[in-house]
Amino acid sequence: MRPVLYVLSFLALIALGFWAYRENYATQAALKEVERLQRQISGLREALTVQRAEWAYLNRPDRLRQLATANFDRLGLMPMEPSQFGTAAQVAYPAAKLPEISFTTDIQGTIGSGAEGL
Repeated sequence: MRPVLYVLSFLALIALGFWAYRENYATQAALKEVERLQRQISGLREALTVQRAEWAYLNRPDRLRQLATANFDRLGLMPMEPSQFGTAAQVAYPAAKLPEISFTTDIQGTIGSGAEGL
């Protein structure tokens, strides 16, 4: 009986060692993947920062004014006048739609009869 118990214990020990070995490498792979993703995220954040800086640089008011002045005739732009603007009262807002009733409810009985079923 003891030799069988020793063999089973040895096999269980080998199985647990194999499981721990696989989990160790799976954990290391997951950590490398997380590290790769974090590097990718930081690179994308840096690229986004550069793009925001470029956008701010290209949308400087003085630069846009120079472009509009240089291309005024070619674009057919009109000078801005106060009569081109409206007031908030002139804005046509859409009417609010009420939701449609998609179910029906049947109500039976009388209200206030607290002694129902007595």
